[in-house]
Parts: sequence; structure tokens; C-alpha cells
Amino acid sequence: MPQYSVKVRWGKDLFVGVEVNTDEVPMLFKAQLFALTGVRPERQKVMLQGLTLKDDDWGNIKLKDGIMVLMMGSKEEDVPTEPTEKPLFLEDMNESELATALGLPVGLTNFGNTCYFNATVQCLKTVPELRDALRGFSGEVAANNGFAHNITAGLRNLYEGMDQRRFYSPFFLVELMRLKFPRFAEQSENGRFQQQDANECWTQLLRMLQKILPAKENSAPSEDDGQSYKPRSLIQQYFGGTFDTELKCVESEDEPPTKGKEEFLQLSCFISTEVKYMHSGLRNKMQEQITKLSSTLGRDAVYTKTSKISRLPAYLTIQFVRFYYKEKEAINAKILKDVKFPLEFDAFELCTNELQTKLTPMREKFKEYEDTLLEESRNAKDKKDKEDNKKQMKQESFWFSDDLGSNNSGFYILQAVLTHGGRSSSSGHYIAWVRQKEDSWLKCDDENVNAVTSEDVLKLSGGGDWHCAYVLLYGPKILEVPDTDNSEDSASK
Repeated sequence: MPQYSVKVRWGKDLFVGVEVNTDEVPMLFKAQLFALTGVRPERQKVMLQGLTLKDDDWGNIKLKDGIMVLMMGSKEEDVPTEPTEKPLFLEDMNESELATALGLPVGLTNFGNTCYFNATVQCLKTVPELRDALRGFSGEVAANNGFAHNITAGLRNLYEGMDQRRFYSPFFLVELMRLKFPRFAEQSENGRFQQQDANECWTQLLRMLQKILPAKENSAPSEDDGQSYKPRSLIQQYFGGTFDTELKCVESEDEPPTKGKEEFLQLSCFISTEVKYMHSGLRNKMQEQITKLSSTLGRDAVYTKTSKISRLPAYLTIQFVRFYYKEKEAINAKILKDVKFPLEFDAFELCTNELQTKLTPMREKFKEYEDTLLEESRNAKDKKDKEDNKKQMKQESFWFSDDLGSNNSGFYILQAVLTHGGRSSSSGHYIAWVRQKEDSWLKCDDENVNAVTSEDVLKLSGGGDWHCAYVLLYGPKILEVPDTDNSEDSASK
């Protein structure tokens, strides 16, 4: 595998020991330069041996260790104004142009088994609070900043580029992840990058963001009782929950149970022969048997571990544990079993009694409003009456006033599904399915983005070689009620 260590001169700056692999397209080398300098690849002019480096072909350029590479380009350089183009007909458009014309979001380029990253990025993009926090992050990509800082800045730039449809290639961010986590840089015998586990990518990306993005301040002060939830970051605030746990020794009645607390960023749905529904897989995980040293018996003993959720995050991530290691084949094999998941999920049963009590007031509000809608529907004589009954609506807060980023009802709406097609985690293909609004969904398959429906999404429950759900992201179900203040103002006018 041709790999070289080169020097890069950019203005007054000199970077030594920059690794280059000529089996990869030059664009990946430019991605490294982006990570080092903050100059976007489309603004770079890279020269060596008197030749200008292209994006997709090394041409006649011959590398050797220690060679000097000259890069020109400025972070502040203005993007030139595009000339006026002739009208383009739908049948003549490529996938990206067609997506723009139809108002669909842009997809992400696959640079060789990077679908696991593309799908993760598309799913997380559905969280508005994360998007807002990234927009407010002012840091830039620079060589002297840490990986967490640069990855956070890189994700912000990627989302901005996707929104502006000018730069939606994730290659530089993928390269940063490979540098930080060498596992993502694993290559096969032919020098190609290997497929990676999307859930591991999801987890590591959130951990990087967790180190950088600060928690928001609560709208109401929390009770300083030592038990209040005090998130250290925005990720922990909006994605993090807590368990109350109890360990009881099965083999010794005299040993008192041990109580504790644990934090989580996702729930695990374990799939066994009897599990047919997501809720069952979650519930089974809440009570499991483990083996540990017993202080009473002086030996390893069997314990029953019971977990109950004591804090629900606004955004609940659920991983279907579909992969397990098969020693004979030395691969992470996949469980293809069909496990149904809902478009709306109620986590109430998985919570502690204390949290259930706190959730009840908002749950009653949901029920009262739903009963009101049902009654109005029965009383409406025809469609015109229903239209006349339409009122201005306002959204109720989905969090507890002293715990911003929590869920105060236990009700969730599915907003993104990451699926895998194939037989093992080191092969196959990942796709993101994200909710656009109500029944409208988008299938984000790398560069290709297509409109689908809720019915299409529900078919992703498994049972064959077709794509099946691997990671699900649920957002808070938001209660909308009539805005009586605005209604009164309108009536007075």
C-alpha cells in the first residue's frame, strides 16, 4: 500500500508528517488539509512537482517521503457568484439537482463504505436543539485544536453546507473520525476501507459533541436537593437518561439488595426467540441475571439486576442488538428476526414509580385534549363545521420546568430510523429514514434522497435480507392546545 509522509506549506505555516495514501482518491488528502488548515477543498489549489493536484486522479504525480507540497487558498475567500444558467428540465437533472427542484434535502457522498457515517449524520440532523447548538458554536477547524473540537466544527460546517446545497461531502469529517478512532480506518487486503458499525459511529460522534457543546440553562431553577439532574453537556441534557438499579442476590436471602444509579445515552432492545415487539425487548433488558462476587458468600453468585428509568430524555435512542460474534466464521453475524416497532412509543411502564407520578399531569393533559377533539368531531355536522372549529394552536413544553431537555409525558414520536441490509456488521449497507412531517418520510441512501411514507418505514422491522431497523431515534410527542390568548385577541378585533 503506497503510503508517504510529506510536508505541506500553506502561506507561513508548515505541516510536517502529513500522511498520504495514493491508493485513495486525492480528495481524501485534501480532506486532511481541510482538517489542518480550515480551507475548504473547493478553495484549495494543491501543487507539487509543478503539477496541480486533481480531486479524483493522481495523474503523473509521483510521491516520496519528505516531499514538499504547496497549498494555496484562503478560509475567508469569497465564493464566486454563479453565472446565470439556462433552464434545466426535470428529465435532464441528476439526483442532486432533482432533489433541489423538488425541495428534498441533499444526500451525502459515499467515499467507499462510508454509508454508516452518512446514515448517522442524517438521523442526528433531525434534532433541532442539536442543530441550534452547532450553529451557536463559533470554533473553527485548526491543527492545534483537539479532535472533539474539530469534529464538532466539522459537523456544523457539514450541516450548513447541506442546508445551503453548496458543500455536502462528508469526506473531511470522515477522515477526522478515522484519525481519532483508528477502527474506522481499518482496510481490507486490497487497501479499501472496510464497512463499520453505524451504532459505534453514532455513539462516538455523540461523545465527541458531548465534550464540546455545553448544557443549556434551565428556565426554572432546579431544587438543590442533591438528587436533581445536572447535565454536563447538551448531549447529556437532551439524549441522556438515568436508571435506578437494584441488585439482589438470588443465592442469599440474608444479603440486602444494593441500590444504585446509572446513566445512559441509548436503550438496548435485546432480540431473543420470544421477542416480537420492541417493547418486549426493552422490558426484558430491564430485568436480567448477572454473576458477580458476593460479599456475603465470599464467591461468585447469581444476582437479579432490576432497572427502572428515573429520567427520560427528550430524544430517546434505541438500539436493536442485532449483531453477535460467531467464532467459527470470525464475524459479527446478524439476527434477521422480525421485531415490530411503533411510530408512537410510550415509555411509562419502564419508569420508576416516582417518575410515573411526575409524568401523570402532562399525560392527563394529552388525554383531556384528545377527548375534546373526539367530542368536537362527533358534534361537527359536516366538513364545514370542522373547518369553522379550527383554532390557533400553541405548543406546550415537553420538558419539566426544572429539567430542560427531559420528557415530561413519556410519549414519543419516531423521527428517524437507521437500517442495515446484509448479513454482518462488516459488510452490507446502511440507510437513514427520517421523518419530514406527519406521514412524509425521506429515505436517505447516501447521495440519493427519496420521499417515502410511514407504511414504508414500518416494513423495516426485519425478517429477511432487506433493510431492517438497527437504531431508532424517538423525539418528544408535543401537545398542541388552542391558544386562548390569541383567540380572544382575534375575537376582540
